[in-house]
Amino acid sequence: MAKTLIDVDDDLLAEATTALGTATKKDTVNEALRQAVESSRERRRVALESLQRLADEGGFDFDRLDELDK
Repeated sequence: MAKTLIDVDDDLLAEATTALGTATKKDTVNEALRQAVESSRERRRVALESLQRLADEGGFDFDRLDELDK
């Protein structure tokens, strides 16, 4: 794990500590980062599933896309 020196908004950090139920600044930052990454991954997973479902249902005109690509 890398040691990094950053300026952090103290009020926001305190609020995040309470919201996340963490005990230390380090735990708060790491948990917030973990949750941000998990949330992003989940949004991408849902979007990909939606696109796949749309493709499976014929929602894309691939012939038209080929024409536009030429």
